[in-house]
Amino acid sequence: MSDPLLDFRSEFPILERTTYLVSNSLGAMPRTVPERLAEYVDQWADLGVRAWANGWWEMPVSVGDEIAPLIGAGRGEIAMLPNVTIAQSAVLSAIPYTTSRDTIVMTELDFPSVRYMYDGLATRLGARIVVVPSDDGLGIDTQRLIEAIDERTALVAISHVLFRSAFIVDVEAICRRAREVGARVSLDAFHSVGVIPVDVHALGVDFLSGGVLKWLCGGPGGAFLYASDDASRTLAPSFTGWQAHEHPFAFDGEMHYAQHAWRWLNGTPAIPALFAATEGPKLVRRAGIDRIRQKSIRQTTRLIELADANGYRVSAPRDASQRGGTVALDVPHAYGVAQALLANDVIVDYRPNAGIRIAPHFYTSDSELERAVAMIGDVLREEAWKPFEATRAVVT
Repeated sequence: MSDPLLDFRSEFPILERTTYLVSNSLGAMPRTVPERLAEYVDQWADLGVRAWANGWWEMPVSVGDEIAPLIGAGRGEIAMLPNVTIAQSAVLSAIPYTTSRDTIVMTELDFPSVRYMYDGLATRLGARIVVVPSDDGLGIDTQRLIEAIDERTALVAISHVLFRSAFIVDVEAICRRAREVGARVSLDAFHSVGVIPVDVHALGVDFLSGGVLKWLCGGPGGAFLYASDDASRTLAPSFTGWQAHEHPFAFDGEMHYAQHAWRWLNGTPAIPALFAATEGPKLVRRAGIDRIRQKSIRQTTRLIELADANGYRVSAPRDASQRGGTVALDVPHAYGVAQALLANDVIVDYRPNAGIRIAPHFYTSDSELERAVAMIGDVLREEAWKPFEATRAVVT
């Protein structure tokens, strides 16, 4: 089958020496990243502190403008932050919690780091958390989630695509219900942006956070936070810092928030990460998110076919419209098998209660999927998983 997206393989050096199937955890590094990091080094060396006035200070918003087209946002609507936990902390701290509207709705399958932050901080701010359970460990029933959102709900803080199963939550229906009762929606889209189409205005979300680490191939330290115009006009985070001040270098003793994305920033930004962060999103935009999604559906469908043919349990939705970019195969001795694949340069990952997660991206060939599943069979037949299970530590 002709696959024009394979023309992008030359942009990612690691593909020359590995079968890279873990873009749901860390996207492959674009070959232009070393040049961008060298540019950072040169600016620091040549300009010193003057580099702040030469573009560094604006980077948390100017880099956000590179992400904006991938989520249907406009210029100046995205702030870059070090990670999604920090981004969600800013959102949490901006919402007023009163006796009549004090509830935060989440789900059992949201990413643990975000859950930890809400569990630890929300109650201190006067909120209570309602967690919607999962019936099958794969997805969340839309109607049950809708029923949890009522007039006491201040914030709905949920994942767009669930990290273990790649189940796509019906966010449009959730946002519609939230608007009916006057609640805000904060969407964790880390596992969706870059592999499925996302449009913040069409969805009607108040906030959307994500990062370039995974499907956007931008490396660690480059998370992003979109806030709607209404949210930025009417809300302000108490988890904040000097970069969110309208006149930060006035060193005013009182906080006066900047406008739009700027008000969601906090302390001094992680500049090296921002230099690296733009290269992957540029390639994703060139490849085209609609073409990426079409290929992802085709390849994840093929993975499920291969799993069925080998009798492996699939921890992912079989309906492509409900499935993101990852298929987890819950094979026997999954941890040891995953380690054996890694030792042979087939790069996957393992998650408890899911199995071996395989995540093809736009640069993945069909033959690489065939090779990975065939190697799982070889490892099981030859019991090559045993040395890894024998030395297994706690996996988190």
